[in-house]
Amino acid sequence: MSVAVDSCHEAAPDPRPLIVGLGGTLRESSSSERALRHALAAAAGQGARTKLFAGQALDLPMYTVDRSGRTPAAIALVDALAQADGVIIATPGYHGGISGLVKNALDYVEDLRDHAPPYLDGRAIGCIVCAYGWQATTTTLVSLRSTVHALRGWPTPLGVAINSAQTIFDDAGQVVDDQCARHLTALSSQVLDFAGARR
Repeated sequence: MSVAVDSCHEAAPDPRPLIVGLGGTLRESSSSERALRHALAAAAGQGARTKLFAGQALDLPMYTVDRSGRTPAAIALVDALAQADGVIIATPGYHGGISGLVKNALDYVEDLRDHAPPYLDGRAIGCIVCAYGWQATTTTLVSLRSTVHALRGWPTPLGVAINSAQTIFDDAGQVVDDQCARHLTALSSQVLDFAGARR
């Protein structure tokens, strides 16, 4: 006996906001990736869906305006950012600025130029910077916020600067500094609060 299946029935869309995390380095378990994972876990704990692009997922060809040769990894990143309700970016501070790996990934947002909304418009962006020394963290945080502004994103009022010269993470990659943990959770909350208001 056959059973009729309603082919028109589709699963209801997931109502939870999508927060995309982007950052880290090609070194496994870098400080910036650990901070990003903590922030995304905090967002998930507050009811968000999350998607992480870190390490090898960001090892993309240098950005060019020619879209004909986009790699599957680049397409996946741009598609996720197009769907994102909010974004959290974590970068190491290299010589007072964003790492080339993270900046190149952000350059791919140009592919959303003709999207509705364009670029990162209308999205809250949480900014995290890790560097050895406070001077490098603060200058890089300003640089990252400027890039977010150029992409029409809304940096959250709180940006998290982490001095990697201090003991912030344990051997398992967990945040052991209470103040840092509170700041990363607060940053996630601000991204979600803004996303909720926009929705």
